[in-house]
Amino acid sequence: MSDKPTFLGLLNGVSLAESAAHCYLEEWIAVTEHDGVRATLQKVSAREGEHGLAFAKRINELGYNLKRKDDPGQAKRMEIAGSCEMSDLEKMEAFGLGRLDSGDKPDVFENFFADKTIDPVTGALLGRYIAEERDSGRALKACYEQLCAEAGRPARSSSRSDDRIAALDAKVDAVCGAVEELKDLITSRLSGESSKNGSKSRTTASR
Repeated sequence: MSDKPTFLGLLNGVSLAESAAHCYLEEWIAVTEHDGVRATLQKVSAREGEHGLAFAKRINELGYNLKRKDDPGQAKRMEIAGSCEMSDLEKMEAFGLGRLDSGDKPDVFENFFADKTIDPVTGALLGRYIAEERDSGRALKACYEQLCAEAGRPARSSSRSDDRIAALDAKVDAVCGAVEELKDLITSRLSGESSKNGSKSRTTASR
């Protein structure tokens, strides 16, 4: 059996998604004129950037390297974030940031610890990451609701059109993909162990 950790794909997916989010948030910070939005984005962006580096660092500590993948949607996200024609409220809705806080409902992080082989150091990193992501979600949702109040209209779900893309969806898709890959690896490993144990039992019974 390979000694390669089954959760490497999860760490890789998180690192890439967080680094991409940091890039477009920094682009947005550079053009916003709203002090409250800037403060919220700076808090979240600092976390995203640190998460990207921390997970890449952990992959390296485990003896492997971050595997970069093409992200065709990042150019569009950067374009939206850096736009001086779109308002902060429009960007919040285009990125889907007003619906980040799921309250008591299950979220994408529920299955992060499905792999029982996750070591304590990686587990601590994942735990901090999850707590900070949920807190960032609450902060972004509060910021979105404040912008809606200032605009004199109720909050609504993110708008989607041909020239807009929800960065939240892209980030969640990347992390969900990593979680699904992790689950497949665990299932495959358990099936292999089950078959191996079954063979041993049959061999013992035949003696």
